[in-house]
Amino acid sequence: MAKLKIVKVGDDVLRKKCRPVDEITPKIIQLLDDMAETMREANGVGLAAPQVGILRRIVVIEVEEGNLIELINPKIIAYAGEQDGTEGCLSVPNKWGMVKRPMHVTVRATNRHGEEFEISGSELLARAFCHELDHLDGKLYIDVARNIETVPAE
Repeated sequence: MAKLKIVKVGDDVLRKKCRPVDEITPKIIQLLDDMAETMREANGVGLAAPQVGILRRIVVIEVEEGNLIELINPKIIAYAGEQDGTEGCLSVPNKWGMVKRPMHVTVRATNRHGEEFEISGSELLARAFCHELDHLDGKLYIDVARNIETVPAE
């Protein structure tokens, strides 16, 4: 596996709409593996393909350690409730802001084996679904965040 370079805010790739994945090839499987490794090394809970410079509809999320969620061509099919919480982003380093998101979200996607599935999540997982899927349409949390603050670099 290879650690990928995370694209930072200001790079045009983050503002572009991603293309669907038509076929799950060994290259797509490798991308999923590399994205998971990159996300973990950066201490993130999610990573979308455009964040590593690839305009494909692919997301990895790991809110709970050891429970990796891989989403190919994901689409939010249901949401309910509301939560207001702090968000950051690996592509917007050292900044945090308050963002309103649904409390519960259901996503339909394809897995690495080409099987369609649905997954639901609440609270942080629902927030991660929304945040990462926004990336696939060229949207960043800073577009809707309030009270954006800069935090000291570690």
